[in-house]
Amino acid sequence: MSRVNETLPERDATLLMSSRQWPVLAHRMHHMAQEGVPFAAHLARIAPDTAAWRTGPPSDITTRLLLAAHHALTTPLDQALPAGPRVSITAARSRSTTTAPDTAAPKQPAPTEPAVPAHRQQAAPAPRQGHGR
Repeated sequence: MSRVNETLPERDATLLMSSRQWPVLAHRMHHMAQEGVPFAAHLARIAPDTAAWRTGPPSDITTRLLLAAHHALTTPLDQALPAGPRVSITAARSRSTTTAPDTAAPKQPAPTEPAVPAHRQQAAPAPRQGHGR
C-alpha cells in the first residue's frame, strides 16, 4: 500500500485501494515484487494528469482507474498502454453479426425415418403389465 501511495496521487491511490478489486491488484503487485518486477514503475504510467483513463464521465472513474491499473501491471514497460479495453479476436468473431457465415453444409447422417415432429410420431403401445398366464 505504501508503494501505491508513493507512486500515485493520493486521490487515485485511495480510490484504487478502496475498490472491491483492490485485493486482486494487491496480489498481482505482491507477486510482481517477489519476482523482482518493478511494479511501481508499471503503475507510474497511469499517474500523469494526461492519462487516457482520466477522460470520461466521473461516475465511471473507478472502473477506468481499475482497468488502467490492470493494463499497467500486465503490459511490459517497453510497450505502450492500450487506450481502451483489450479485445479477444476469437471472442469478437464468435459474437459478431457482420462476419460471413460458414457456407459449408454441416455434415449430418442421412435420416433413416421420415422427418416427422416428435409430437406427431406414433408411439408403440406400452407393454402389458399384469399377471402372466
